[in-house]
Amino acid sequence: MTVTNSLRESVTNYCAKIGTDSMLVQGAGGNVSWKEGDTLWVKASGTWLADANVKDIFVSVDLPELQKGIKAGNFAVVPKVKGGSKLRPSIETLLHALMPHRVVIHVHAIEALAYLVRENAEIQIEEELDSRFEYVIVDYQKPGEALAQAVSQALVKSPNVQVVFLKNHGVVIGGDDVAEVEAVLNLLTATLSLQPLIFANSQPVLDELCLKNGVKYKPVAIEKIQNLVLDAALLERVKTAWALYPDHVVFLGHQADCYESVEQLENEFEIDSTGDLIFVKGLGVYTKAALSPAKQAQLQCYYDVIVRQTKQVALRVLNHQQVTQLLDWDAEQHRQQIAKQVRN
Repeated sequence: MTVTNSLRESVTNYCAKIGTDSMLVQGAGGNVSWKEGDTLWVKASGTWLADANVKDIFVSVDLPELQKGIKAGNFAVVPKVKGGSKLRPSIETLLHALMPHRVVIHVHAIEALAYLVRENAEIQIEEELDSRFEYVIVDYQKPGEALAQAVSQALVKSPNVQVVFLKNHGVVIGGDDVAEVEAVLNLLTATLSLQPLIFANSQPVLDELCLKNGVKYKPVAIEKIQNLVLDAALLERVKTAWALYPDHVVFLGHQADCYESVEQLENEFEIDSTGDLIFVKGLGVYTKAALSPAKQAQLQCYYDVIVRQTKQVALRVLNHQQVTQLLDWDAEQHRQQIAKQVRN
């Protein structure tokens, strides 16, 4: 019993630690699990890892039931919650179940994500990591069933890996305990570290944007975000490479509302369709209402990924079908609602 409590405590403390590091975890993103006998403990959908020490964010599910489904090729198997918890297991529960390790973390680490959104991700990751890690790279799949199946197939071919890179998504790391997982993640991010672009001025031109129809916008509170429109190259990325990974699309939508001027914004403004978040070239990034913590986290994540790309780097954007699958998915809609509730 002492060992069990110790493992839970170490996992919980680690979750609280990385949950406040925006270079590893953004808002309700990422998930962590550990296995105890016939039980898989996994983060609940929509909860924040940062809250691990102050809220009950983990839910226990029947592990043999999931493993039986995986063995039979049934990746649609529904996790059976134990103990009467009302929390819904993470969308990625099956991914954690199929990993053979006792402790598994799935994070959207910026240093890794900056490579995983590139067209030639495999080549560049191989160049950087060389033979330091035994890993596999899995093509983008819709989170949940499709992703679990793709990872399972990859692990059949490479059963000894403990690092799984997910294109346009993130990284999964497995280990026997928290210390092992943490060591691998630290070495991984340090090896893949990229120098971000640096900007001297990040101030919006206007402190308030008042439209003729009376609608008012305030600058986004995160100062560095203003560089997305003050720098021409970054604004071009916003226009052409917005939908890069699932959490960004789920919380910030399939495209950015970009305008060349205030005049264009006023001419095209529609109360029901113009977004809460707008990008006005050379002027600023504005919002009608204060962005939720979840949206702020995703906007900052996007910025941190984009400023680690040079102009020559080609990015892989999620296509229309992939975006639609995410936005029309009830599991992701549930996660959005829970993410709001736990941070209100």
